[in-house]
Amino acid sequence: MVDTTQSESAPPQGERRGCLFALSQPPLMIFLAVIGCLLLMASLHDLLLL
Repeated sequence: MVDTTQSESAPPQGERRGCLFALSQPPLMIFLAVIGCLLLMASLHDLLLL
């Protein structure tokens, strides 16, 4: 069963977490970095090799 109790690190109910908190999460930053590298490699391939 999943533990649904609030931990000590959870923010108070009145405090909202915004977009910058979401962007600071390591899995999201790794995902965005991989997508960015793929786009960069594709653009360089189009510019330099085609």
